[in-house]
Amino acid sequence: MKYRTLGKDLKVSAVGLGCMGMSHAYGAPADKNEMKKLLSQAVDIGYTFFDTAEVYGTPDDHHHNEELLGEALKPYRNKILIATKFGIHFDMTSPEVNKPLVPDSSPHIIRRSVEESLKRLNTDHIDLYYQHRTDPNVPIEEVAGVMEELIKEGKITHWGLSAATEDTIRRADKVCKVTAIQNRYSMMYRDCEALFDTLDELNIGFVAFSPMANGFLSGKYNENSHFEENTDYRSIMPQFKKEAYEKNKELLEFIRNTAEKKNATPAQISLAWMICKKNYMVPIPGTRKIERLYENAGAADIVLSDEEIKSIDSALDNIEMSEVFGGSKIIKK
Repeated sequence: MKYRTLGKDLKVSAVGLGCMGMSHAYGAPADKNEMKKLLSQAVDIGYTFFDTAEVYGTPDDHHHNEELLGEALKPYRNKILIATKFGIHFDMTSPEVNKPLVPDSSPHIIRRSVEESLKRLNTDHIDLYYQHRTDPNVPIEEVAGVMEELIKEGKITHWGLSAATEDTIRRADKVCKVTAIQNRYSMMYRDCEALFDTLDELNIGFVAFSPMANGFLSGKYNENSHFEENTDYRSIMPQFKKEAYEKNKELLEFIRNTAEKKNATPAQISLAWMICKKNYMVPIPGTRKIERLYENAGAADIVLSDEEIKSIDSALDNIEMSEVFGGSKIIKK
């Protein structure tokens, strides 16, 4: 595994592990003992960067994922870094599979969240603490002020923002130095590229979630793939609809051909494309399978030149694609 630095000094594995899908949004939670073994194997492979959130759970166990990581990673705590998030809860009254998000970054809520996350994660500090979504009712300067206090208290060491705008990032960074931004980013979803100049300027890292468009770009699925209707978000994602496979045929073929030239898999080329684009970019694909852990880690060894990156970007600009899932609805309550 190769490593890189987010912000000033947060050194992480070049590929991180997004742990949400072990507990949330991809069907029923995986077997806990199996996932504990998987997380242990990830450490052995060289993963040092593990991503979770206080809300990654089930209707019966809202904090399943943090509890899982707290148990599984405790023996390796001095070797690894844990990122978690605060600032939202789900609207559980909604009948939708993908429940709307309700932001709440009130200072007293943040304080309660950090204490509870520390307990569930079996740790005395959080390495990277993200505001999960911006709260329109709480000025970002106030949130950043709380982060500064938590850093002074030793409860967190770095903080970041998820799905934030340039203005929000700049305002937050002036109060308390931002280490990383976490946004949705893949060959099918490139909206956040407008932020790259700002991140370059401010020396802020970029953590890419859903780097394979929720697995679609791995090429492992087809029009006959089935997803649990009530517990798997992919059952309602536009890129997984039957008609989308035909619309994305050229895209998938392009990724396969590009991967073959580099003796790589489609999943690896999807990750390598972003790893090689910016030296502060870290994708965090999720998986429940050991073979995918190895496959994803191998993406860090693939080298794409600046010209190859530009060529891929140009192709992506001109390939017809279906709609792609862009995130959960945010509501006020």
